[in-house]
Amino acid sequence: MNIAEWLATAARLHPAAPALLEGTEVRADYATFARRAAAIAANLRTTYDVQPGDRVALFLGNSTQYLEAFYGIWWAGAVAVPINAKLHGMEAAWICANSGAKLAFVDSDTLVTLGEARANDADPIVLLDTDSAAFSALYDATATGSPVVREIDDLAWLFYTSGTTGRPKGVMLSNGNLVSMSLCYLADVDSVEQRDAAVYAAPLSHGAGLYNFIHVRHAARHVIPASGGFDADEVLDLGRALGSVSMFCAPTMVNRLVAAAKARGENGEGLKTIVYGGAPMYLDDIKAAMTVLGPRFIQIYGQGESPMTITSLPRALHVDRDNPRYIERLSSVGIAQSAVSVRITDDEGRPLPPGEVGEVEAKGPPVMLGYWNNPEATRETIVDGWLRTGDVGKLDEDGFLTLSDRSKDVIISGGTNIYPREVEEALLTHPAIREVSVIGVPDPEWGENVVAYVVVESGAQFDEKIFDAHCLARIARFKRPKRYVQLDELPKSNYGKILKTALREMSARAEQR
Repeated sequence: MNIAEWLATAARLHPAAPALLEGTEVRADYATFARRAAAIAANLRTTYDVQPGDRVALFLGNSTQYLEAFYGIWWAGAVAVPINAKLHGMEAAWICANSGAKLAFVDSDTLVTLGEARANDADPIVLLDTDSAAFSALYDATATGSPVVREIDDLAWLFYTSGTTGRPKGVMLSNGNLVSMSLCYLADVDSVEQRDAAVYAAPLSHGAGLYNFIHVRHAARHVIPASGGFDADEVLDLGRALGSVSMFCAPTMVNRLVAAAKARGENGEGLKTIVYGGAPMYLDDIKAAMTVLGPRFIQIYGQGESPMTITSLPRALHVDRDNPRYIERLSSVGIAQSAVSVRITDDEGRPLPPGEVGEVEAKGPPVMLGYWNNPEATRETIVDGWLRTGDVGKLDEDGFLTLSDRSKDVIISGGTNIYPREVEEALLTHPAIREVSVIGVPDPEWGENVVAYVVVESGAQFDEKIFDAHCLARIARFKRPKRYVQLDELPKSNYGKILKTALREMSARAEQR
């Protein structure tokens, strides 16, 4: 089974349905989308000798050409290697080399940086600019009728992790992984209809891009914002203009969208669904989001290794205020998705009962094949079929999963585990604090001390004593920060995740002074 067959089917059944849009302008219907993908596939084979199983990288910003190239790669039976366009050229070059990519689709912004980074590379790679006449010429190839036949377990998507603890690892996702993930969307996240519009405001190289499949299957619209990325006002405008808009957002994007809607006096008209995940969503933030935008929110928890598919907190549970455990459930990441089993284990890998805190593990068809050319890391991460996520959490008796932190982020002070998120949740209820991130710093007596990096609201006062009193009124004394550090902004990744690694480096440099 080749995932590109979904596009071929959509084009046969709904050839005139609008497929690819830039803003509100239709750039291709489904017949055109499929014809272009097939033509790109033909040219990849005849001009660039790309064979089934070969890797083809995509290092470019969001565009309709990105989706055409995606499906051209799969139509040819090759493997897509999407790379975040915000990475440094050297980082992208390393991924191209590690994956053995034969060709890389780039754009005018990434062409130079990747070309310079690979200038001294011994392994040749073709850089094909999607803004160039050479790319447009791909459309002119004689297209084959059907996608190359592939097996369900054949590799389709090679996703590289963020590499916060060293070089990124290539997560191998098969056609079957992608199909299972997509069907979980229908069962556990949301319905999809042909009139829907999937807006790609987050990078296509990651979570947002993974949701394209189920929207292709239903011949829905795929919308690239004119800005090419996320602009809260633009998203609100697209919702009003297009209607039935669905999108994936990191929590930071949700907060910006809420602020924009509030400033405009709007309630998100035309926005059907906002799926959020990828980083912690704090309780006060999601409550504020629902107050402004209403019941449009669904939370998912997943990893690249089980893409978008470990648990989900559906729309109905976001608004089930009559449930006596409503707040507890709203603070969770939901229940296991349909194709996945979830458990909590101790340090020895033994399953723990409900209410006990340990490592989150997941098992099921969406879980990756393993890491590319890294059997040792695969053996460490997948044990007896269970994916060791590295996340810490607990399950309640109803199966709701509440995350604490990444295992590497847990602070051990005086022999006691302290979960940064619990401290962050407490601090964020103070009106002067806009953002906060908590880390542990080495201490000769206690092992680690809790330190909070704080961004205050504009015009607010930074006052450690006030923050400390606020904490002491909400959490145990031993959990409260021993020190507060004011920052203008917290360091974040390209996807909006707060980088605790950068805060640890900042702390270490301060100690050396």
